[in-house]
Amino acid sequence: MTMEKSELKAQVKQQIVQFLNLGVSPAEIKDEEPLFGEGLGLDSIDSIELIVLLSREYGIDIKDPKEGRKILTDINTMVDYIEKHRTK
Repeated sequence: MTMEKSELKAQVKQQIVQFLNLGVSPAEIKDEEPLFGEGLGLDSIDSIELIVLLSREYGIDIKDPKEGRKILTDINTMVDYIEKHRTK
């Protein structure tokens, strides 16, 4: 059931846009663009939503906010983490 990394990146971008109700298309999100601050401009509420997304869609439970900040840096980091830790 392994998915190509490029497919997983596209899926994660689509989920982020839908889940956070962003006004951008998934194609506009660059793999290395920071999700927070200057990049995509997400905020702390969005980070909680992304942690819920990871739990619901991939079975990944993030308890430590510091770990969450590292994982949610950009699409590349998120996808690498999902590949290593997903249970769904």
